[in-house]
Amino acid sequence: MDKLLDKDVKKGKIESSQAAKEARERVVVLGEDEGIRGFRDVDMCVEAASENFSLKAKLFASMAAELRPDAILASNTSSISITKIAASAVPEGLNPASEQGKASASRVVGLHFFNPVPVMPLVELISGLQASSETLDRARAFAIACGKEVTTSKDVPGFVSNALLMPFLNEAIMCLEKGVATRDDIDKTLRLGMNHPMGPLTLADFIGLDTCLAIQRTLYEGTGDSKYRPSVLLERMVDAGWLGKKSGKGFYDYTS
Repeated sequence: MDKLLDKDVKKGKIESSQAAKEARERVVVLGEDEGIRGFRDVDMCVEAASENFSLKAKLFASMAAELRPDAILASNTSSISITKIAASAVPEGLNPASEQGKASASRVVGLHFFNPVPVMPLVELISGLQASSETLDRARAFAIACGKEVTTSKDVPGFVSNALLMPFLNEAIMCLEKGVATRDDIDKTLRLGMNHPMGPLTLADFIGLDTCLAIQRTLYEGTGDSKYRPSVLLERMVDAGWLGKKSGKGFYDYTS
């Protein structure tokens, strides 16, 4: 965070080092002992854990129990059902169709920020079946206050963004897997022929191949459509721990 703030000062996006210092001081890191209880007085909590439903379900159950009943519980998930996540916010043993159960789930919403968050201007707003209009309005207002443009999507696997992007990346990986073209030619074709800022294999490396695989599996399992079957090469690279830029190796080598 300090590096990002320093970079913004140098670029003139933040007026001074003092302003950057004040921004940094507004960020509080909670210790393990305090945990989610440290968020008990906030108006909104945005979860940004990895694309794993079991992990998110545990977090939302804890958030619903510890935070104020009027606090919005938002997920930054890029593919997992918001309706399913919202159901995990209903206290155990409580009927989801009861007034208390509906009230608890109604404050859950999807707020999908795009990486890198300080640079990308978009937020995807996703409504689960249980979300109230107040929750959606407040979530949208928050995203706009962050300086973002907002698009909305129904709660379908991958939403709009990844229902379009991930099959495209998966097809590029399958082209490499089948030997249709080389890595460099696949990326060059999309960069120079379609004016993409980076090729699909480079983009997959930047996203993280484990994340790509998790989203592709969500699409495949959520729809049952074979067109979303993950590439075998993608699965094997994740098995090998070659996760892209963050691990130092993916379709490209980042160790040098």
